[in-house]
Amino acid sequence: MANEPTTVSIEPDIRLRAEKHAKELKAKTESRMVEMDKDDTAHYLIYRVLGISDEEGRSIDRYQNKGRFLYKYAGSFLEDIVRLCFINKYPGSASVRMPNTIGRRPKTFEIDCLVDGKLALEIKWRDATTDGDHITKEHTRLKAVVEAGYRPIRVMFYYPNRTRAVRIQQALETLYHGVSGDYYYGESAWNYVRDTTGTDLKHILEVIAEENQGR
Repeated sequence: MANEPTTVSIEPDIRLRAEKHAKELKAKTESRMVEMDKDDTAHYLIYRVLGISDEEGRSIDRYQNKGRFLYKYAGSFLEDIVRLCFINKYPGSASVRMPNTIGRRPKTFEIDCLVDGKLALEIKWRDATTDGDHITKEHTRLKAVVEAGYRPIRVMFYYPNRTRAVRIQQALETLYHGVSGDYYYGESAWNYVRDTTGTDLKHILEVIAEENQGR
């Protein structure tokens, strides 16, 4: 990109946002655990029929709820700080909503980060969907993005493990390349952020994670 400004270190901002998301996750999880202490557990009957004890069933229910919150906050945190990396390098970049010019539903699409008025980033921490309709919806979104004059870029940091989910991602990668877009996942996603923004986000997160483990 032309006239690229020099980046400054945003590690302090990343640390602040990590702390903020961690506190919110902790508060949400603790609140839900208190709520669950009052839940009706009559469904444990079915658990017992299937060979799951009341204690194990309770643990499963609690961790299922914790998992939903964790996945939600992990995704929103990573999207937040990746967007921050691009905004730091390309001021004016932001998430935007654009009209669906291809079909009726949905009426609009969200671009996670429109970079320098050119690149339409779709940021995913992971995508384990096995829904075939996902491909159709994404195809419609991609055509609308291209019609608006943007280049679609998918940046997904963690690839799914299950066969059907992998096939969905392979189909999406084909769609992106078919409209002259780019699809980055795994290590290539981290490298893309580093090489494009000048911020080695993965290294910063590894340092923070190591510090948290040492507490």
